[in-house]
Amino acid sequence: MYSRCGHIDGARKVFDTAAQRDTVVWNSMLASYVRLGFAGDAMRLFVSMVTGGLHPDLTTWNSLISGCSSSGALKIAKYLFRSMKFHGVDPDVFSWTSLIGGLVRDFRGQDAFEAFRRMMTRGGTARLRGCDGVEEDLFVSSALVDMYSKCGFLHEAAKMFNRMRHRSTVSWNSMIFGYANNGTSTEAVNIYNQMRKDGVDPDHLTFTALLTACSHGGLVELGMAFFRSMQEERGIEPRAEHYACMVDLLGRAGRLLEALDLIEGMPVAPDIFVWGALLGACRNHGNVEVAVVAASHLLKVETERRGSYLMMSGILAGSGRWEDAVRMKMMAKRQLRGTQGAVG
Repeated sequence: MYSRCGHIDGARKVFDTAAQRDTVVWNSMLASYVRLGFAGDAMRLFVSMVTGGLHPDLTTWNSLISGCSSSGALKIAKYLFRSMKFHGVDPDVFSWTSLIGGLVRDFRGQDAFEAFRRMMTRGGTARLRGCDGVEEDLFVSSALVDMYSKCGFLHEAAKMFNRMRHRSTVSWNSMIFGYANNGTSTEAVNIYNQMRKDGVDPDHLTFTALLTACSHGGLVELGMAFFRSMQEERGIEPRAEHYACMVDLLGRAGRLLEALDLIEGMPVAPDIFVWGALLGACRNHGNVEVAVVAASHLLKVETERRGSYLMMSGILAGSGRWEDAVRMKMMAKRQLRGTQGAVG
């Protein structure tokens, strides 16, 4: 009662004067500290619990890992996670997702992804179906949606997304990106429409995901409408990644001159992804003239040029310009030798 009202001192007094303190009572006090953000006090209480001869159970470990992850004490959270097995307790999905959520919040995406993969190989998908409370934690559940989507587990991502009681823009974006990158463009657009109905404001990443979906699905007109809407209705200035998506969208449809006009009108400097998208589209459609323009600009902004030389060589060979194609290949070889020499 005291802890739920935020009176942690009162809760501690009741705890200290309790005649009988079993694991349930200790866990309740630990959870109170964690819920109110006192991770350090929770750890000190945990030490007292262990030195007093009590054996922490799964609830104990999960409270501590969740509290330390949420407060940014990732080293302690990881230490606790590793220590569970030494105490004869196996981590469950909540243990894993608490750790993953902390890694995501700390912008350690690769570590979070690796932790997610380890969870999946140990039966995390099956156990998740029976794990209550995961969807209560916005950070953890959003991280799970993102991880499931990146691994191509769209069914599991959708199940977690639908179970979430609260959703942030990150949650919505993860689902849109998931559908977009796995070729289900219509579903990505449907999620966006649902997002708007729920009153959630899209951000620049939302439109990156939508433009990616439209590009992969060949939805040229819809993609162009989103690009206009982003600026005119939402007041979001296009970034280089939005232009790269638009160039890819137009390029896949064979509208290469429109893509080139779009690049030339960019208020920001085109990067390797913008010019690379145009060059890739030129290769697919065999357009040498635009490819020469794209390659010349790409070589100015790209530090590793060998790939561009080889792509241009393929385009020239496809149009019957064999001498130019061979010349490009020779330039690629010289680039490779130069790189190896610099490394050596």
